[in-house]
Amino acid sequence: MSELVIPKHIGIICDGNRRFAHTLGEAIWMGHEHGAEKIEDVLNWCRQIGVKSLTLWLFSTENFSRSKEEVDMIFKIGENFGKKFLEDKRVYENKIKFNFIGDLSLFPENIQTLMRQIKEKTKDHNGINFNVAGGYGGKQEIIDAVKLISKKIESGEIKSEQITKELIEAHMYSSQVPDVDLVIRTSGEKRTSGFLMWKTDYAEYFFSDKYWPEFSKEDLLKAVMDYSNRKRRFGK
Repeated sequence: MSELVIPKHIGIICDGNRRFAHTLGEAIWMGHEHGAEKIEDVLNWCRQIGVKSLTLWLFSTENFSRSKEEVDMIFKIGENFGKKFLEDKRVYENKIKFNFIGDLSLFPENIQTLMRQIKEKTKDHNGINFNVAGGYGGKQEIIDAVKLISKKIESGEIKSEQITKELIEAHMYSSQVPDVDLVIRTSGEKRTSGFLMWKTDYAEYFFSDKYWPEFSKEDLLKAVMDYSNRKRRFGK
């Protein structure tokens, strides 16, 4: 039996919170609460099996169009989530390094403050890199990078002929995030929805029928084993 190949960077599209709540006959916001509880589990499982980077897409730019009541509740859950990690001694014992990807200005100031605090307090950690994608949209990330570069061209800071793949990447939300090896999407949906478009061109995909709150360690290992059995050619 061949040795299990662990992906260095796993990205997960965390889908299905609301549908999970419906299956339990609960209010929608309870689905988001269950989803938040799953974050810590998956982070620990990935750390235990040797994953170097984990990116969870928890809130897209499109999610802001949901009802104010639902969005406000998600913000409250997010605030509690941030405070918990900020104070959790295991974050510091295990040297977990936090990063946040997306247009963070879309969030309330208290959420932005928490993001800045936990990123600052963990910036020198050398354990698993934990990236939270919030206020994130794949096309919007590229558009915003182009706008930043255009402003620099207009000001004379750079010339158009200096534009390279590396320059574009350096102006993206995910500039500090490595290429993704394995993308997992929960809830049975089989689409990428623009998740880290720049970083997933040669990623392997695994689609789980489980809703995000019911995603288990066995499901994660199933995805990793599926990844390990594939022969990655990177276009060659």
